[in-house]
Amino acid sequence: MSVGTKLATLRESHGLSQEELAARAGCEVATIADIENGSAVPSLAPLIMLTRALGVRLGTLLDDDKGLGPVVTTAAELGTRAGSASLETGTADAPLDFYSLAKGKISRHMNPFLIDVAAHQKRDLDSHEGEEFIHVMEGLLEIEYGKDTFVLEPGDSIYYDSIVPHQVRCSGDESARILAVVYAPA
Repeated sequence: MSVGTKLATLRESHGLSQEELAARAGCEVATIADIENGSAVPSLAPLIMLTRALGVRLGTLLDDDKGLGPVVTTAAELGTRAGSASLETGTADAPLDFYSLAKGKISRHMNPFLIDVAAHQKRDLDSHEGEEFIHVMEGLLEIEYGKDTFVLEPGDSIYYDSIVPHQVRCSGDESARILAVVYAPA
């Protein structure tokens, strides 16, 4: 079941129109419509706002398997992309390809992703409830966080409150690969 189909099913089960959900989530009706009909690749920020408004965890939309216990994601499974967009904005010039590392784990509080960050992309700062942990695996990463900017090299990591306006981008001409763990309270 696609993310859009899951979103529509959840919205309808709550008896909400797209307009009512948009008002609750603080997002555009067009964003919801585009996600539900599959014409937009969903990004994390709008999905977090929508799941919060629906009172479910982010994984509810991203999970495929309903199994219990630990979840193992093999290297071969990383070819299954969870999305391609901005973590913050969901724009079409998608600077991030993200791969879920725990899509089969139900009732999780953290959402781990392997993310490929494209070079030469800059967007507006964004914020959402929760926390993020980022570990740089390859390339140079620049994190703009409030009024500060941090440049991280492979092996470096950062943990921050995502309510503070922030942006993740490459530093320099090469792409980067990161491990990101996002906590978004339900």
